[in-house]
Amino acid sequence: MATSEFTVRLGDWGSLQQDAQFVRKAVFVEEQGIPAELEWDANDVNCLHAVAYSTTGEPVGTGRLLPDGHVGRMAVLASVRGNGVGAEILRKLMAQAKNRGDGIVMLNAQQSAEAFYQKEGFVRVGEIFEEAGIPHIAMQRNLL
Repeated sequence: MATSEFTVRLGDWGSLQQDAQFVRKAVFVEEQGIPAELEWDANDVNCLHAVAYSTTGEPVGTGRLLPDGHVGRMAVLASVRGNGVGAEILRKLMAQAKNRGDGIVMLNAQQSAEAFYQKEGFVRVGEIFEEAGIPHIAMQRNLL
């Protein structure tokens, strides 16, 4: 799936909730076995959300940017991973963070995704930690 084969929409939780939850449930709950109650949190209503859609209108990826400069809940359906969907979502969120004046963006990523985030300019900070039984790392990117 090339960049021209999907679009990324930015919006608030009210407008993108159903589609973001569809992707997050498929990736985190169904694929990875994370309990659903760990996946939903009150921060969603305060975030800028991004959802990627295939040319047929199916949601295929999602992510969010919190008011404090953290990126979270990045998820891409297994069927389209490796095709630029996650990178485009992340780039859109980074552009928004930069536009609002954020100097540094932070995220906690599954350790298995470290190489993806490094390609996007993030560096690891700190040691590996466990979240929901999965090894994670903290990463940051300077936007200045």
